[in-house]
Amino acid sequence: METKPEPLKHVSREESAGYDRKTLDYIRNAAAHGLYEIRGLGAKRKLPSFDDLVFLGASLSRYPLEGYREKCSTKTLLGTRFAKKPVELEIPITIAGMSFGSLSANVKEALGRAASEMGTSTTTGDGGMTQEERLSSKTLVYQCLPSRYGFNPDDVRRADAIEMVIGQGAKPGGGGMLLGQKVSPRVAGMRTLPEGIDQRSASRHPDWTGPDDLAIKIHELREMTDWEKPIYVKVGATRTFNDVKLAVHSGADVVVVDGMQGGTAATQTCFIEHVGIPTLAAVRQAVDALEDLNMKDQVQLIVSGGIRTGADVAKALAMGADAVSIGQGVLVALGCNSESYIQDGMHHPADAGYAALGTAAGFCHHCHTGKCPVGITTQDVILEQRLQPEVGARRLRNYLKTLNMELTTIARACGKQNVHHLEREDLVALTLEAAAMARLPLAGTNWIPGVTGD
Repeated sequence: METKPEPLKHVSREESAGYDRKTLDYIRNAAAHGLYEIRGLGAKRKLPSFDDLVFLGASLSRYPLEGYREKCSTKTLLGTRFAKKPVELEIPITIAGMSFGSLSANVKEALGRAASEMGTSTTTGDGGMTQEERLSSKTLVYQCLPSRYGFNPDDVRRADAIEMVIGQGAKPGGGGMLLGQKVSPRVAGMRTLPEGIDQRSASRHPDWTGPDDLAIKIHELREMTDWEKPIYVKVGATRTFNDVKLAVHSGADVVVVDGMQGGTAATQTCFIEHVGIPTLAAVRQAVDALEDLNMKDQVQLIVSGGIRTGADVAKALAMGADAVSIGQGVLVALGCNSESYIQDGMHHPADAGYAALGTAAGFCHHCHTGKCPVGITTQDVILEQRLQPEVGARRLRNYLKTLNMELTTIARACGKQNVHHLEREDLVALTLEAAAMARLPLAGTNWIPGVTGD
C-alpha cells in the first residue's frame, strides 16, 4: 500500500532583495510612529566615488619628480575674477561650513586654529560668526544661507570671503534643521529664536526667485565689502551643469559644488540617501560648464562631498577642481565616532554615551540629538568640554598635514611640480559606472562609455 510523502518541512531563510531587513525595519517604524527619520552625517549607501579611479603614475613614458627633494607647490588662489583681495591659501584643502549650533564653540575654535596653522580657510555655517572662530581663523569664509539666521553686515565685512549657499549636497532643495535640544541660550540669541524650540531653515532665499535675483544679491554683497572679498556660490549637486553656468552668469568668483556624500547636522534620511548625485558625477559636469563658458581659468571650482583622503583630493584636482572642502572627515579627525575622548591628557571611554543613544562608536549618526558622547555636535555645557580646542586643533592639523603630503606624493609620482598641474589624462576608471560618470577611459583601454566607439 502506497503512502503519501511527508510534506516538505524546509523553512526558507532567503532574504528578499526588495524587502530586506533594513526595509522591513523602516516600514515597521513608519507604521508604528507615522514619522520619518532625521539623522546626521551623510549617505550610507555605496555610491560611485573617487575610489573607482586610479592614477597613471610616471614610468618610462612620463618623468616623475624625485621624492621630497624636488618641490611640489600646493599654493592656491581663490576669487581672482572680480575681488580686489583674492583668498590665498597654502594648501587646496579647505574646511566646509558647519554652524555654531550644530557644533560647539570649542570645536569652532579648534577648526580655526588648525586651519590657520595649515594656511587654509574655515567657514562659518548657518547662524552667524562666533568670536572664537573669527579670532582663531586667519582666513574665514562667511556663509549667507536662506535662513539668514545671525546674518550681520558688520561680520560680513570682517570676513575674508562670502559664500552664498543655494543648497547642500546632503539635502539639495531642502532647508536645514537644528532641533530644540541644541538651541541653547547663546544659539537662540545669535539666531533671534526662542530657546529649546526646533529650528527649520528655509529651503530658498527670501529675496529672489531666480538667477537674475542672485546677480542682484551678489552685487549687493560686493558693494557691502567694497568689492574686496571673493563671492562664492554653493550648490548641492543635482542639475550641476546648468547650475554652475547660472552661478557664473550671476557673477560668482568661485563655485562650490557639494555632492550627495556631503554630511549634514540633521535632515531627513530620505533626503540624504535619495536626493542629489554623487560627487564623482558632479565634478565632471561642473568642469564641463566652466569650459563651455571659457571660464575655467577665471572662476575657481571647489568640490565637496565625501572627500576623505589625500588621494581623493588629488583626483578632484586632476578632474579640474581648484580646491576641495571637507566637513565629515574633519569631524572624524576631531574624534567623531571614537570610542573615547581626550580630557586632561587622558583617554576616557565614551561607550556609555553611545549606549544611551542606542548606538555604538563607529555607527553613530545622532548629531541632531545634541548628546554627542565625544563633545563635538553638542551645546551641552558638560559634553562640550570633552573636546578641548587645543586637542582638536592638533588632531585636525595632523589630518590636514597628512592629506597634503599624500596629495603631493601622488602629484610627484605623476611628474607634476604643482598639484594644480594634475589633469584628467593622469586618471583612468576601474568600473563602467565611474568611467561613464567621470568620462574617463576604462583602465587598460581607450574606451569611454558613451563617448568613444565600442
